[in-house]
Amino acid sequence: MSAAGWKKRCEAEWGLQGAPMPDHLDWKSVCDAKPFGRNFLRNPSPHGLSKDTPPPEPDLPEVPTRGPPRFQPEGDFSGWTTSTEVLPYDTSGIPQGAVICELPRYSWFSMEQVVDLKAEGLWEELLDDFQPQIAVEDWYEESQLHDSIYQLSVKLLGADKSTVLSEHTVNPTEDRSAYSHTWKEVSHVFSGYGPGVRYVHFLHRLKNSFLNEFFPTLFTGSSVVVRPIKTSS
Repeated sequence: MSAAGWKKRCEAEWGLQGAPMPDHLDWKSVCDAKPFGRNFLRNPSPHGLSKDTPPPEPDLPEVPTRGPPRFQPEGDFSGWTTSTEVLPYDTSGIPQGAVICELPRYSWFSMEQVVDLKAEGLWEELLDDFQPQIAVEDWYEESQLHDSIYQLSVKLLGADKSTVLSEHTVNPTEDRSAYSHTWKEVSHVFSGYGPGVRYVHFLHRLKNSFLNEFFPTLFTGSSVVVRPIKTSS
């Protein structure tokens, strides 16, 4: 197929009528990259879980065991940059003079990735002028461990990987008035973000607890997807 043929195929397949499609691009490579409707995040479900199946119930031993402190959940986190922040003991809810034998120790487990939009098959003219939608989705477990168990920060970055052109953050407070154990969805669509976007920085943090046993907050189905929908004015 000729270069013009590949260009026409891309335009028809993704409905890019009206989008800038410069002739200098290798349109066969663009078509092969399939940059639209594809999750750019690597390893989006490290725990091997699906949002279509309820999260597993905590596995409590019949006889409590006392092991060394642990602050990171099990899983294959390849593709993610991870870090752990162990938090000070929270004594805010303890009445003065009360004697407490043990307190849970909380920690944040952070996972992040940086997506190179051009490396994934998108091109500068499209990102700057057409500004296709960039959709973000994540699912975290309603673990009931604490009032704050999940945080999300997604940034659209310029070519220097540091200039923030648009940002979306989520820091929900959990309702623990009644027991509930489901997956909770977090989503956002970036649109009209202006020219210059080249990278997406995705970072989420999940809170874990340790009290004799380790209790994690799990996640699944993280995604960053570009849709061939024009959002600029």
